[in-house]
Amino acid sequence: MIARKVGLDVDDKTESVEQNQAAVPTETAENAEPVDVARPDAEPTQAPPGEETAAQPPVAPESVEPQPQPAEPPKRAWYVVHCYSGYENKVKKSLEQRITNMDVDGLIFRIVVPTEEEIDVREGQRKVVQRRVFPGYVLVEMMRYDPENPESKRAWYVVRNTPGVTGFVSSGDIPTPLREDEVAKILKRMETDQPKVRVTYRKGQVVHIIDGPFADFRGTVDEVNMEKGKVRVMVSFFGRDTPVELDLLQVEKV
Repeated sequence: MIARKVGLDVDDKTESVEQNQAAVPTETAENAEPVDVARPDAEPTQAPPGEETAAQPPVAPESVEPQPQPAEPPKRAWYVVHCYSGYENKVKKSLEQRITNMDVDGLIFRIVVPTEEEIDVREGQRKVVQRRVFPGYVLVEMMRYDPENPESKRAWYVVRNTPGVTGFVSSGDIPTPLREDEVAKILKRMETDQPKVRVTYRKGQVVHIIDGPFADFRGTVDEVNMEKGKVRVMVSFFGRDTPVELDLLQVEKV
């Protein structure tokens, strides 16, 4: 009886275990998710667009050598140089030679002797002459003077030590540059096409008429018209003064 009871108990436990195992759900081959297995010959997959990739190390930029900056042109200014009267053209020529010989053409640019054309009337003859506007002075365009700049001092030295030059027109020890409007006025005066008539006649002066219907008469200057080149002379006829307009070439000093 005992053996039978034990056998029944064993059978009951076996049946209970089988029932519990049947109650546990198991995944079938159809419901199981596929598992990727990396193959040794498979190509590496690329990340889809929009997804961040692994950060790459920064690439150092290539070194660029700095380019040399072009030198700024020197600032210019016009200066008045004093020289011996009558030696203006000689000073200009000497300074031009020094500029070439001392290689300072980048510091001294222009040399001008201000002149203008005039018609000189002498002994009834009209002659065009070049008259110096500022006797004893020469204009020089050069690098603006700066006592702290070696190149500026070099240009000053070249001009100052030119034979015939006595100095710069200056305020103290510093050369005084001309204003731009002053330079423009002088240069424009030199470019005038119409020469001026230079006469030394003055009102009340006695002159001798050498040409025209009143030749060999004498008269007194009443008015001089520089623009027209005419002179009005008071000529005496029968004790009465009569004004006569003559060309400057028709009269001469007594």
